[in-house]
Amino acid sequence: MKRILALIMAVLMMSAIFVGCGSTSATPDQAESDVDYITDKGTLVVGITDYAPMNFKDDKGEWTGFDTEFAQKVGEKLGVKVEFIEINWDNKFLELDSKSIDCIWNGMTITEEAKLNASVTEPYVENAQVVVMTAKNAEKYKDAESMKDLKFAAEAGSAGESTISDNKWADYTPVKAQSDALLEVASGSVDACVIDLTMANAMTGEGTSYEDLTKALELNKEQYGIACRKDSDLTNKINQIMNDLKGDGTLEALAQKYSLTLAE
Repeated sequence: MKRILALIMAVLMMSAIFVGCGSTSATPDQAESDVDYITDKGTLVVGITDYAPMNFKDDKGEWTGFDTEFAQKVGEKLGVKVEFIEINWDNKFLELDSKSIDCIWNGMTITEEAKLNASVTEPYVENAQVVVMTAKNAEKYKDAESMKDLKFAAEAGSAGESTISDNKWADYTPVKAQSDALLEVASGSVDACVIDLTMANAMTGEGTSYEDLTKALELNKEQYGIACRKDSDLTNKINQIMNDLKGDGTLEALAQKYSLTLAE
């Protein structure tokens, strides 16, 4: 009888051990910290496109611009180097999820799509979508309805592309970058393009490479944000550093340097 009881006790003890082990393995791991991941590898990888005045190359072929300098300031605070990688804007969230990049930082408009696919920071710069065409043609078109039969270009996956869709302008050509959209207009391949106000201010009109192009119509107001991976702790970290850089005047000085308006 004692041997039977001992056997039963042994079986019960083994069951308890297995249950305990099963409980431990079933406990979900804590979410990996993006901040720790970035500081451990010593590099913050930023996904961008060539887009003045946010990210563009200077005469020495080095990246510069408002977002470039802003990201470098954040990198200094994190104690890491900042690496800029040109991406296909239409695939930006795939690049982010695959960890090819750590954030999207390139005058990204805060949209519902962005908030669905990523963790987005507080807004930092004001912007708008604008129609750009030749100055001669701009005199003929005063509203969206009058432009319905024009040929348009916009960066694939951009707010400009969404704006074209919202206005039901059917004749549309997607291009790789906003700068390519300007080229399409300058070459006469299209009648107009929809790009960010920040780029239009920097690259069209007197003293620019596109002196004969101008803003014909401002379509909507928007704000820029930085996209991190979904639920990433990097988002709050950047927000904290951003507020510090606003408080000490660093961001305001950068905004004045690149003729931008900071978001309130």
